[in-house]
Amino acid sequence: MKLLKQFLLYILLFVSLVAYADEVKFTASAPQRVIVGQPFQLVLSVNENGKDLRLPEVKGFEIIAGPYHSTSSSTSWVNGKMTSSKEVRITYTLLPEKEGDYQIQPATIVVKKEKYYSNVLNIKVLPEDKASQQGGNAQSGQIKQTQSITSENLFIRPIISRTKIKEQEAVVLTYKLYARVDVTNIPSPKFPDFKGFLVQEIDLPQDRTMQPDNYEGVNYYTYDLRKVLLFPQSTGQISIEPMSCDVIVRVRSSHQRPRSIFDDFFDTYQEVSKTVTTSKVNLTVEPLPQPKPADFSGVVGKLSLSTKVSATEVESNQPITITLKLQGSGNLKMLKNPTLQFPQDFEAYEPKATNNFSTTATGLSGSKTIEYLVIPRHDGDFVIPALTISYFDVASDSYKTLSTDEINIRVNKGAQSVSNAPVVSNFTGQEKVEVLATDIRYINTSAPKIKPAERIIAGTMFFWLFYIISLVVIVCLIIIFRKQARDNANVALMRNKKANKVARRRLKVAEREYKAGNKDTFYDEILKALWGYLSDKLSIPVSELNKDNIALRLSQRGVEEAVVQEFLKLLNDCEFERYAPISNKESAMRHTFESTEKLISTLESTIKR
Repeated sequence: MKLLKQFLLYILLFVSLVAYADEVKFTASAPQRVIVGQPFQLVLSVNENGKDLRLPEVKGFEIIAGPYHSTSSSTSWVNGKMTSSKEVRITYTLLPEKEGDYQIQPATIVVKKEKYYSNVLNIKVLPEDKASQQGGNAQSGQIKQTQSITSENLFIRPIISRTKIKEQEAVVLTYKLYARVDVTNIPSPKFPDFKGFLVQEIDLPQDRTMQPDNYEGVNYYTYDLRKVLLFPQSTGQISIEPMSCDVIVRVRSSHQRPRSIFDDFFDTYQEVSKTVTTSKVNLTVEPLPQPKPADFSGVVGKLSLSTKVSATEVESNQPITITLKLQGSGNLKMLKNPTLQFPQDFEAYEPKATNNFSTTATGLSGSKTIEYLVIPRHDGDFVIPALTISYFDVASDSYKTLSTDEINIRVNKGAQSVSNAPVVSNFTGQEKVEVLATDIRYINTSAPKIKPAERIIAGTMFFWLFYIISLVVIVCLIIIFRKQARDNANVALMRNKKANKVARRRLKVAEREYKAGNKDTFYDEILKALWGYLSDKLSIPVSELNKDNIALRLSQRGVEEAVVQEFLKLLNDCEFERYAPISNKESAMRHTFESTEKLISTLESTIKR
């Protein structure tokens, strides 16, 4: 019986694994921008074991290494349900040979007798720096970061799509940071208020990072700070005020001490704040041609119009819905609901408008749908006149007029038709639909019944208790907020609180380098995590920390001697393994990573503020 239960359990486990297996996903990833002469990695990822992997011809690139295979898998139970995942990564190292825009076609792989294709990759190859092309060196493809902070290696460009536009025409303004220094943070950019413009934000990716770009023959790391659509509301020469922000840059400390082969690891750094300011942006806004059409909608861009009628033959007192759909691009938020002229026998209600806009580089694009509800009160043949609406077409630099067809409505006599009911004008804002001549009620002429208030709250115990409790809550909130403000002003305290978080972030980078097999970079990040954690946790600059005083500092914070010795041993191991050849590199890196994680957790639970 016991064996039968075990067998059934194994069957259930196998069925669960099959049931929760993900569909096959085969993807390709690579940087969007690279530099001539700078190697980069092309990674193919599939969530199942496959065979017969075929990489297409990669024009413009030379394959200098790969393929390298790595596999990872995980299984977890959540609320009694098992989920499993697997990832097989195939990595190639490519070398860009010539600048230009290139496209890497899909790779193919066979999984369970089915062929799967990866996605297409678009890669822009930037040229070398002018200085590198003239001087020529082994690292000419890479962006050389400098220690000096000048307006040449750290600046912000306000990039405007056009400087001469029409009134209400969309223009894109991008604030982009260019850097050849190690930028660590951009706390609070101060943007202008864009006076004289209607502003529409263009969403930027939340996970965006510094990307290489070439400007005037020099390669920089760039970062988009903000991108907006601007619609000028006036004409003439308009200036956009400069923006400024404080950029935090990490530079190497200039203290004097003897040099050694380990200086690259133990060089100390400090963060320096540099205020960067842009220049003004000048625009020339031309007025729209005169005279404007009487039916001008205010839209500058592109527009189309379509009409739909729910029915062209109905009985009296039956509703009809007329739908107008305006579709296009430009300053669509300026578009108002067109006015349709209905016959006097039609009762019209407030139109319902639905906007479906999205932000693009040419302005807002999408559609505006307006639904008109009307009710014919009498039988007969009626005509709804054609509607005309004009807009300014930027492409042709002229006004264009759109029009609908006349709508012919046949209204038959209905059962509730009231032949003698008066003809009324259009009404809006109605909430109920009732038949005319039957919806008038007599006015109530009887005396109203007035009752005295049963209870007055003012002056009662509940009244005063409410105010006392509110006052106590406000005082408590003031005390709490003032304490938080004092804590935030204490830089050492904030570094202490965030030490573990910063160290964990560096360990994630180290883990990524470990999985990629980059030994040098891995040990570099591990050492930065260890030294940086101690510096933040003990509120001591890295320049003042060394192996001789670490034991004393940690002992003063209540750390056990065994933990101190383990920390020193880990530092020595990292320094040794960084330069010494290792027979089992992957195992050593994994052991070092796990030891670092465990050690930082131990110190975090031991060191008190």
